[in-house]
Amino acid sequence: MLDAEPDAVAGVAYLHNAETTGVADLLTLEPDQHGALFTHSTRDQLITYLQSRLSPAHGTAAADELIDSPLAPSRPLLRATAEEILHADRFVLLDQQQVAVSLVRRAVKKAREADSKEVLIVTGGPGSGKSVIALHLMRHLAHDRHTVVHATGSKFFTRTLHHAVGTDNPRVRKLFGYFMNFADTPKNGLDALICDEAHRIRAHSIRHRGVRQIDELLDAARVPVFLLDDHQVVRPGEMGSREAIDQAAAARGLRPRHIDLNGQFRNGGSRAYEQWVLRLLQLADEPATEWADERTFRVQVVGSPQQMEDLLRAKEAQHLTARITAGFCWRWSDSRRGRLVDDITIGSWHKPWNLRGESRLDGVPPSWLWATDPDGFGQVGCIYTAQGFEYDWNGVILGEDLVWRQGRWIANPRASRDPALSSTDSATFFRLVRNTYKVLLTRGMCGTLLYSTDPETQARLRQLVPAAGAAEPVPPTPVQQPT
Repeated sequence: MLDAEPDAVAGVAYLHNAETTGVADLLTLEPDQHGALFTHSTRDQLITYLQSRLSPAHGTAAADELIDSPLAPSRPLLRATAEEILHADRFVLLDQQQVAVSLVRRAVKKAREADSKEVLIVTGGPGSGKSVIALHLMRHLAHDRHTVVHATGSKFFTRTLHHAVGTDNPRVRKLFGYFMNFADTPKNGLDALICDEAHRIRAHSIRHRGVRQIDELLDAARVPVFLLDDHQVVRPGEMGSREAIDQAAAARGLRPRHIDLNGQFRNGGSRAYEQWVLRLLQLADEPATEWADERTFRVQVVGSPQQMEDLLRAKEAQHLTARITAGFCWRWSDSRRGRLVDDITIGSWHKPWNLRGESRLDGVPPSWLWATDPDGFGQVGCIYTAQGFEYDWNGVILGEDLVWRQGRWIANPRASRDPALSSTDSATFFRLVRNTYKVLLTRGMCGTLLYSTDPETQARLRQLVPAAGAAEPVPPTPVQQPT
């Protein structure tokens, strides 16, 4: 509303205790349509000015119109966003990623010019560059002066994006929000809404009973864009999948356009390994197969958590990033009380979970920086801190919540300490715990080390992964791209 009427807002400064002679220096500034200065001496001029700007009619209708008008980033803010995001091309697009960005840009331009609506769904596994696409879209759409906002369902992921973008402009940071922020956005109030990590979309609105969150997101923009991985739904109440978004769009008479990144991986990471993990966890129709190391990716089953730590520490010493994650099978003490507790104990090996607090503690980074801060190596991450991130070398400890018995996986809810899964039925738990390990197992870009606390499951892993001895993987080109 106000964007279409640039003169609708003006500023007034009234120095009610000042006389004109006492503030003569301030009065050297010429008044203009955006602001004027008045003092106690010129109170009558203030009244005349206000009468010239304000309508004698009651203001209720105008106030309602203002409140109900769409909220959108200002043009100067969009220019600032375009300038600050991806400065100096720190994030590079590959072929299929460039195609995706071009398709979305054309869709937004067409929808705005034709007053139409289109839904796009971008799917891809770990390392396919979904978030790189999201950041490039933010840059290009802001440069094209389209109103655009980036949203996720993860506080950790969004805060790390702030860190990755590297901007100190608080207004630019506000363009990176959360799925729950669009409950009251006017329909098509934005040109584009970039929903990153869209598998984290909740089934229900946070604010409006009986409303689905996917409907709020679809309604918020002319072109909502959903970037997701169907196998990363790991919590009860999450529904973000290609099928679910297709159905919600179809209910509005919309037919989404699909962009598949699964054939496109950047340098580092392995498409073959992701397929191997899907088969391993029986998330694909094909049976599990024996892993064969690639030139750029290696898998090893270790004999103990200590061996895993030693091997990964050696990678860190080579200036590669390495992290250990585990299934949520141990309690997670509240480190906000001032110390980390070694909650994870396996034989003589013990380690704390990552910090739960928001501030650094004795050199340990806060939870949202665990995956990217060099000091995060000494703690074990879980699904809540690992999802959405990546590192060169990945160590995964499988707990007793998922074990191999008589040719198939068996889920054990009693072994889980994850409060989010405490009240799920057995079928839901089985699906979510396998998705959880799929996420944990696919964080590495050079290789993965595996260990299970269950002897029979450990034997299964050794059956599928040959003994170590393959050539050292070629490290990826150091291009900064969040998953």
